[in-house]
Amino acid sequence: MGAVRDGRWSCGWGAAVCRVRRTRHCIGPRGNREVSTAALRWPWPGSGLRGFLSWWRAGLLAWLPARLRRALAAGDDRLLLRPDAGELGLELQQAGELRRLASLPLPLAAAVDPLADLLRERAIGMPRWLLLPGACGLRRGLLLPAAARERLRDVLAFEIERQTPFAATDVLFDGRVLALRGDGQLQVELVVVPRQQLAAATAGLGGQGERLAGVDLADEAGHPLGVNLLPPAQRHALRDPWRRWNWLLALAALLALALGMGQLLDNRRAAADALHAEMASREAGARALSAQRQRLQDGMEGAAYLRAQRAARPSSVELLDALAQRLPEGTWLEKVSVEGDQLTLIGLSNQAAALVGKLEGAPQWSAPALSGALQQDPRLRVDRFTLVAKLATAAAPPAANAPAGGVR
Repeated sequence: MGAVRDGRWSCGWGAAVCRVRRTRHCIGPRGNREVSTAALRWPWPGSGLRGFLSWWRAGLLAWLPARLRRALAAGDDRLLLRPDAGELGLELQQAGELRRLASLPLPLAAAVDPLADLLRERAIGMPRWLLLPGACGLRRGLLLPAAARERLRDVLAFEIERQTPFAATDVLFDGRVLALRGDGQLQVELVVVPRQQLAAATAGLGGQGERLAGVDLADEAGHPLGVNLLPPAQRHALRDPWRRWNWLLALAALLALALGMGQLLDNRRAAADALHAEMASREAGARALSAQRQRLQDGMEGAAYLRAQRAARPSSVELLDALAQRLPEGTWLEKVSVEGDQLTLIGLSNQAAALVGKLEGAPQWSAPALSGALQQDPRLRVDRFTLVAKLATAAAPPAANAPAGGVR
């Protein structure tokens, strides 16, 4: 991983000086000055989803008041153990600010927790970090490809022997990204502390050395650099007393969500069933209404047909009037019947043989004729006759006279 090698490196427990191409980066007792020649292009200090979420969280917190911001950032608070001249200083790092709490003489007792009587309940549960003086470690600025960001610690492990006078197995190390240059390279700082320095610093801590969540290095102003030199396998993870309750609450929330979703599905299913039942009921009503409408339409069409048939044939009044005008004197009718288009006359007449001639030529009927033989009535001395004729039928009215488009 091509770190820049054209600089000059000299180090001691009091100072470290390095020169990097196109970047002025000086670290030592006189101060820490970092000037980058390229603008920082990446808006968040990590790549991928985790880096974006960190940047987003920081942006949201920046809009909040300082007190609320400190309350929400309480999860990042930590207790710093700073060894200095035979004493152990206890400092609280909260919202990026350091506050001195107390001091204890070294070495500490190993049997009990000497910090329990000095700290409040909230501070006791905070992760404890060892803050080493800046003179205990070496810092070296490097230029690495941007792809090294994802596995920065692994890349720096290969650079230790090339950039420092120590072997990788003899030191604790970590790194931090300072900036992204305009040419796409990362400006990274490698922080190295010999294991002997850590062993000497933790020798007087008693049981606190096993409870360290991390080891950081102080800069020239005494503030933590923000690195964790302690290997991940040696970091003490605090047991959250609320963790079990959080899991139980999360499980209860999931169960409540599942029950709510099940109830919602049941409600939707019941609503769908009710809608189907209503649609089936309306469909049955629509079918009954359609059948009733069809019957009404058939009845109206039948009535129109009958009216058309009646209009096509002469009425009974017209038939009787025409018969009264054409039948001669001495003729009586016993029965006048109309079946279809056939007119049947039954009666008595003293001129039965002449009736056919009398009835011919009428517009109401045609083809009059005697049906059967004449029968003489001896009492009245007249003949009984049966006469049939075909009724005249007018042209049927056009179908347009029927209601169009069905019944409304």
